[in-house]
Order: sequence, then structure tokens, then C-alpha cells
Amino acid sequence: MLASKREPCRQRGQLRCQTMNTPDAGLFDKIVNLSKRRGIVYPSAEIYGGFRSTYDYGPIGVLILRNVKDAWWRSMVQKRQDVVGLDASILSPPAVWEASGHLSNFTDPLVDCRNCGARHRQDKLEKPDQCPTCGMSGQFTEPRNFNLMFKTTAGPVEGAGAEVFLRPETAQGMFINYANVQYTSRKKPPFGIAQIGKSFRNEITPGNFVFRTREFEQMEMEYFVAPDEADKWYEYWCETRFQWYLDHGIPADLLRLRAHEEDELSHYSSATADVEFLFPWGWDELEGIANRGDYDLTQHAKSSGAKLEYYDQVSKERYTPHVIEPAAGATRTMMAFLMAAYDEEQVNDETRTVLRLHHTIAPYKVAVLPLSKKPELSVPAMELANELSGSWMCDYDQTQAIGKRYRRQDEIGTPFCVTYDFDTLEDQAVTIRERDSMEQVRIPLADVRSWLSERLVP
Repeated sequence: MLASKREPCRQRGQLRCQTMNTPDAGLFDKIVNLSKRRGIVYPSAEIYGGFRSTYDYGPIGVLILRNVKDAWWRSMVQKRQDVVGLDASILSPPAVWEASGHLSNFTDPLVDCRNCGARHRQDKLEKPDQCPTCGMSGQFTEPRNFNLMFKTTAGPVEGAGAEVFLRPETAQGMFINYANVQYTSRKKPPFGIAQIGKSFRNEITPGNFVFRTREFEQMEMEYFVAPDEADKWYEYWCETRFQWYLDHGIPADLLRLRAHEEDELSHYSSATADVEFLFPWGWDELEGIANRGDYDLTQHAKSSGAKLEYYDQVSKERYTPHVIEPAAGATRTMMAFLMAAYDEEQVNDETRTVLRLHHTIAPYKVAVLPLSKKPELSVPAMELANELSGSWMCDYDQTQAIGKRYRRQDEIGTPFCVTYDFDTLEDQAVTIRERDSMEQVRIPLADVRSWLSERLVP
């Protein structure tokens, strides 16, 4: 069912696309193992024993992550005339975070177990009085607030520099640049500012692989609207963002849109809905869409003294725009794409592992495989790979039997493999194999680019 056919998400607690699916607990280990084996994600500083909650993206992972971000940017900025981009600073002074409320409100309730010493977020405990580490009850300390922001100093002399913070979200950079962007881009509400970038949160309990880490990437957009249009645009962005995940290959039965209950709402939000994915541990957030009202611009205007209003030339009215914010995690979204795409099937009494990634997310769009290492095949096959690389990320592989090479490409999600064989020297045609069906077709060399172009539309 398409998102446009669903009921509005305004009612709190309402779910969309809720299914009877149960989490696949074994999928988590399969994805972690595949990530290490195929160069998707490595533990950071592994040769030194690793560094908790940090990960490095390998040759395949960096391509998938880039494709996730490119797909988001293409839909949020490139294909729209009402949204522009920004790349704001990661470091910022305390005044920004005082105005935004992060210094006083960006906290998690922390408890320690007196029995085993384990530390937990109180609001994430399944049993409020029982330690999930040792199983003992009644051993928690009194909860205390723990601020999640990373603090450092700027300046050449230790202890003498100005106190600064690593941003815990990309949003504030867009709010404090609202007037600059609105003036230089000549945009009128409704319009948006989009940004992709690193954020840092000193999470108490990071975990679930790359889902919750202290260093992560966000894809956020702040959409500035007239106050009386905020509800309409909130509904629009709930629908639009939910549909984006469907359009890029996540099945509807693994997604839902859940409106927040009253006690879940942030201090600035009048309405928030989460796009959630059915991870191996259960439903969890991919993206939040929030109606932030005029809180952010009002707070920064008060704190800085700058005018962050909009004057409507038609109505002759001046107002502080309200903001609708779709905010997604790039790394956890990548993880969801991997989990949704992972499949195993029996082919000729062997297990074939395949990532059925949407072609826009797949790391390589095409692989060129010469049937032999002999120069009469490898040289023109490499020339073909170099030619195709001008349009798409293209892999070249001439090692081992062709069947094993197909399996390697299946594991990383390559949609098409082009086999350059000895017949090619005679008929000037190649065999193209499709990943999901494994069907093969013979295509003239002169038509390869146009054949692929029809099937690899962004």
C-alpha cells in the first residue's frame, strides 16, 4: 500500500504498516560477519584492540554509505526547487547550545548497578528495577542526569583556550544560518535547508553495531513555513519521507510510521513521528519528523539579538517561521538497507548469499569479468570497465572461476555482471547476468552502455 493512501499521522500513538512480523535475531550476526568479511565495516583501531562504539567503513561500506547519502540528497535537494544545501561547522561556542537548550536539556537519566558496576540508561531498561547485566534487582543508584555533549577547547595553550562543543546534531547550524541562507538564496517560505554531516553524542550505552554510536552521520532538513501551514507540511513530510524508504527497496512489512505519545515529545515539538524499521532486536527509529514550531528561531533571536523573522511582501505581515524537521541517521539507514536486502537461497545444493540492494544503494552498479586472464580477454575487458566507470562505479575481477566471482558480486549487491568471453572476440557481444534472477542475456558491446542506462536510472 502506498504511503499516500494511508491515514494522516497526526494522531499520537498511531502506527502505519504495522505487521505481525517478528524480528530475525540471527540476521544481526550475519550482517556483522558479512560486513567484516566483505569490507563493509571494520572495528576502528582493531590492531590496538579496538575502540568501543567506533567503526571504519571499508572499500564496500564507504560506497554504500555514500550512495545512501547521495540518494537522500538527490530526493531532498537536487530534485526540488524549494530546498538548498548547507555544510555548517562541527565546532561551535557554548552560546549556540545555551540558546538551543542542549546544555540544560540534552541529557539521559543514568543509573549504576551497585552489584556489578554496570551503567545503564534508566529510560531504556526493560525492567526498571533489574540490572540486565547481572540480573540483580534493587541494586540501582539514584538516577542522575548525564549530558551527552562532547566538550573541548579551542586555542594553542592547554587550559587557556575557549570552551567549545562538538555538535550533537546538525540542526542548529541551519537555524543560525537561516537569515544568511534566506537572503542569499532569495527563498520564500515554504523553503528548506538541508545538510549531511557528522554529529557526536557521548552515549551512555552505545551498541547494536553501527546503530547507536558516539560518532555518526545525520541527514537533516529544516523546512521553514508560515505558522498556519505547519500542520499541512508536517503531514506532507511524514508521507514523503516514509515513501523514500519504500522507493529505495525496503519492503513495507519492515517499516512503520509511529506518532509519538505526549510524554515522548521533545520540549520543542508539538508533533513528532518516527519512521521505524524492524531490526533483529525489534522496531527502532530510522528517522524522526518533527513539528518544531518557532522554538529554535525564537531562542536564537533572543540569545543573539539577530532578527530571524520573515516579512511577507504580499500580506504585509512579519512572522517567525515554524519549522518541520525530517532528521535521519545515515549510518543506521545504511544498516537497515543491508538487513532488508540480505537473503540466502539454495542454488545447485549450495547456499547463495545475496544483497538484493536497490541499484541506487548498491556499491558497484556493474562488474566486468573476463572469462580468462589471458591478455586477449583481460585487456579489452579492462578497457570496457574503464569506459563504464565514467558513468557508474564499476568493479573489475579476473581472479578464480566465474561462478565464484558471481557469488562475490552477489554478496556485495552488484546488480549486473558483464562477462567478456572468447566468443566476444568473434561476435563483439558480452553476456550480462542479473543479480536477483541470475538470468543472462547476450548484448552487443556497442549496446552495453544504453542497456545499463535503462536499468540504472537514479
